[in-house]
Amino acid sequence: MRLIWISFTSPPYALTVALRHEVLRIPLGLAFTLEQLASESGSHHLAAFDDEGHILGCLMLTPHEGGEVQMRQVAVKSEMQGTGLGRALVEEAERKARELGFTRMMLHARDKAIGFYDRLGYAREGDLFTEVGITHQQMAKRL
Repeated sequence: MRLIWISFTSPPYALTVALRHEVLRIPLGLAFTLEQLASESGSHHLAAFDDEGHILGCLMLTPHEGGEVQMRQVAVKSEMQGTGLGRALVEEAERKARELGFTRMMLHARDKAIGFYDRLGYAREGDLFTEVGITHQQMAKRL
């Protein structure tokens, strides 16, 4: 497995969009809009590939003010979930965020992923809320 930081609109970026659509959007009956994808131009994109170049997982980091960065759109192919790939993606994202000078990582965890982020040291913040029609929890970690 290779973890690679990729460029917005590059061919590997298109593979991450397809994976995110498959894992995160289709189950909710949603699709990306051109505006949503265009808004990702200022984010940092991480992708995981197998030795044959197949996409396995991805995430993005969206900078905010005050030293904060938001981890978003974390997606892992269903057959790779539970293998440690998600943990590897998050650990690399934290490393990169520190390298870029960020001091706090925050995210909106889907209800079924809250325990995963708990185990990685993220703290729950505030009440549960609904986003894209499902329950989420804001979580954060000092870097």
